[in-house]
Amino acid sequence: MAALLTAAPAGAVPGPGDLPEKKLSSSAQAEVEAAIDNGEIPGVDEIVHSGNIEHVSNTPKDLLPGTNSDLAFQGRYAFSGNYDGFKVFDIKNPKKPKVVAQVLCPGSQNDISVSGDLLFLSTDSSRSDDSCNSTTQPVTEKSSWEGIKIFDISDITRPQYVAAVETACGSHTHTLLPDGDDVYVYVSSYSPNAAYPDCQPPHDGISVIKVPTDAPESAAVVDFPVLFPGEGELGGGNPGSPVNPGVSRTTGCHDITVLPSKNLAAGACMGDGILMDISDPAAPVVIDQVQDNVNFAFWHSATFNLDADKVVFTDELGGGGMATCNAEIGPDRGANGIYDIVGKGHKAELRFVSYFKIPRHQASTENCVAHNGSLIPVKGKDIMVQSWYQGGVSVWEFTDSENPKEIAYFERGPLPNGGGGGTWSTYWYNGYLYSNDMAKGFDVLKLNDRRTNQANSVHLDELNAQTQPKYYRK
Repeated sequence: MAALLTAAPAGAVPGPGDLPEKKLSSSAQAEVEAAIDNGEIPGVDEIVHSGNIEHVSNTPKDLLPGTNSDLAFQGRYAFSGNYDGFKVFDIKNPKKPKVVAQVLCPGSQNDISVSGDLLFLSTDSSRSDDSCNSTTQPVTEKSSWEGIKIFDISDITRPQYVAAVETACGSHTHTLLPDGDDVYVYVSSYSPNAAYPDCQPPHDGISVIKVPTDAPESAAVVDFPVLFPGEGELGGGNPGSPVNPGVSRTTGCHDITVLPSKNLAAGACMGDGILMDISDPAAPVVIDQVQDNVNFAFWHSATFNLDADKVVFTDELGGGGMATCNAEIGPDRGANGIYDIVGKGHKAELRFVSYFKIPRHQASTENCVAHNGSLIPVKGKDIMVQSWYQGGVSVWEFTDSENPKEIAYFERGPLPNGGGGGTWSTYWYNGYLYSNDMAKGFDVLKLNDRRTNQANSVHLDELNAQTQPKYYRK
């Protein structure tokens, strides 16, 4: 194992998806204990799961104490983002993952992806500079840095930091779009403020970075396409509250998923969901734009189905820090929205069909809401695995868009101190489900179900969930 320690861990500026530590009141703790005693929810740290899921292994956090975030995959390796840097696992034997590298490079959220010999990290916290030795610095200072960091992983045990690109409002998440000898990076960021020198309103688009794979040190922003044209600081996106109470104002995008095989992308952009044509990688064009001002609070992420005639958008009600998987919030808020794609080309439209939310109520102390997931590639079926923070891992089917249903699950009981935690991302990769738990570490699950076993014959060389592959070749 190569441990590359370059700086002491540092804090980060919180945003949606960041989980503040909190202390439980005595009454709330008593409520949780009563629910556990009554068998309504699992016990503290207790693991429960459906009969068709096996918990294969867990690898606790090691040298990186920060919050675990997203995952990416290449060959026999899994790459785990962490607010303090990233970790590389050898998953040749999923029952015994081996840590082969840990890199200390603080910067919220350290959203992670890989392409060939390159690894990309998002920094969405104001830093003193672009190095891995940086410290926190006020966003109001012009010299502060946020953006994309690029590493060379040709030697997987010793990643080398090779380039950095500063982007407006930082990089909360990013999406890779390979194009021949280049990789385009769509950088999602938001929340501008007139007091922030590098994050000025209006911020109604995304930064596009072009990275020559043979010369990543020359990576640079090549455009900032405006996705929500309009007048004034609001642009043409959702105005949010007070016009639409409880809805986030659109000042950028949170996450974008591209489907290169169809030249399509779906954007989850705070108060809006969008469908885009990406046939020109440097200049995405919005085809359709939808809003849900009744049940969606914060459009968080998107996933296409295999036939590219549906998109699942997630709503991160409460920014990932609230207990929303309960009877009080109900089944339609903090859920997934299933949209059909009707029509072709630039005439395609997004049409809402239904919501899906996990049917297992969580304790009032457990942060729970729809979060990151991916398809399980089964021909003729629409099946997805997904993280729900402390709601655990859910496998659900939406082949019948009007009647989605959960078919498998895995979850832990509440954390002992009542703080925020749970699984951030769960993705299917070459026959297994890999889950990054923010507090508990790296979990490997095996799904054994006649409805999904066909997917075991599919093999991928690389997976970034926001760059959806064509799972089946003609």
